[in-house]
Amino acid sequence: MALSPEQYRRVLDSLSEGVCTVAPDWTITSFNAQAQTLTGVSQEEALKLSFGELFHCEVCECATLLAGVMTSGTPIRDVATLLIDRQGRRIPVSLNAAPLRDESGRLAGLVASFRDNRPIETLRKELRQRFTTADIVSRHPRMQRIFDILPAVAESGSPVLILGPSGTGKELLAQAVHRASPRRDKPFVAVNCGALPDNLLESELFGYRKGAFTDARVDKPGRFALAEGGTLFLDEIGDTSPAMQVKLLRVLQERVYEPLGATQSVACDVRLITATNRDLAARLADGSFRSDLYYRINVIAFELPPLTERREDIPLLAAHFIDQFNAEQGRTVRGVSHAAMARLMAYDYPGNIRELRNTIEHAYVLCRCDEIQEQCLPPPVLASNRLPDPRGSTPTPPGTKHAPRPGFPLRRLPPDQERVMISETLAACNGHRRETAARLGIDPATLWRKMKRHGLT
Repeated sequence: MALSPEQYRRVLDSLSEGVCTVAPDWTITSFNAQAQTLTGVSQEEALKLSFGELFHCEVCECATLLAGVMTSGTPIRDVATLLIDRQGRRIPVSLNAAPLRDESGRLAGLVASFRDNRPIETLRKELRQRFTTADIVSRHPRMQRIFDILPAVAESGSPVLILGPSGTGKELLAQAVHRASPRRDKPFVAVNCGALPDNLLESELFGYRKGAFTDARVDKPGRFALAEGGTLFLDEIGDTSPAMQVKLLRVLQERVYEPLGATQSVACDVRLITATNRDLAARLADGSFRSDLYYRINVIAFELPPLTERREDIPLLAAHFIDQFNAEQGRTVRGVSHAAMARLMAYDYPGNIRELRNTIEHAYVLCRCDEIQEQCLPPPVLASNRLPDPRGSTPTPPGTKHAPRPGFPLRRLPPDQERVMISETLAACNGHRRETAARLGIDPATLWRKMKRHGLT
């Protein structure tokens, strides 16, 4: 049935996106309520304006894109651009546009829709701020890429798989996804699948009914029930048995589960985020992890690099942890001495960020001045970094003036830390550039260029 003009207007006004149609002569032929909200121009006024007047053709990116659609007849989809409202504010929008044609196929104008992207941009800015001041701190390119796409991933509701060695912050990232999602006001529930045998894990996840087993005297809700409407984080999913994988697959496929002892299935509305430090590809190959479950949980994958691959984050993380401890304990430790930072930068951290935090906490407890000193660091950090003397003498003992071991990743240091490292190493070598270069693990020519860059010549 054909819609009357009034019905057509009501349909357009019900849409959450701004919509307008334009005739071939660039007059506005329709303009819905959301378009009015976005531009600040009333529907009645818009119909009296030309396209150029409405969209500020001399400065508005939308105008250029729409003109291209009118000229070429080629639609555009989900183009991120800016719309200028009546007050001159630049509003981020996602633009769709397509030509309109009459019954004979001739161009009859175009239709354009605008989705307001300000909430997404606001969220992105909030997340950026959060990741530089809260628990996830990084300037590493791979981490920055994760931060860039996280808002869209969080909004999607799709399953997320987080890969990475133990201690790299997988649960923190899962919490960040939850906090940025529409489920943020609902529970975030975490379960370590590797810590429980199958029988206990099943009752922990799905709960049980009274009488399901000897000690089941009352009904107990499982973690799926506790996470209803929110997010369930299954850590170390790579450690689950094939039998448990079948049960998890059913929940993902059918959105139902059965508590132990129940006779009826229970519907669930839970966003699933999983994580593992296992090589799932190897487990798929040997048949210990189901491929159908793998492809269900691996819709969006984040891979967190070990700390050894993001050493430039060590100073940031150390400062962040010190700020945390200062706030908790009411102290004013300013930071880490240059000698202590050299030790921190050279250590390999098999426990990754978790180990770095413990290292900083250990040093913080022992620190009795306003700066963490080298001798405050735990023995493993000191012992592993007894630096060889290039002249073949005994290793430099902890607590003495030293330089980095050969091969020290100088290129990974921020410029200010690099300058300090070169300056201190030069002093330790009495200004001998060849010896300094040897201790830094670089050639003399490279050292000379860096010295000139940092004003050390």
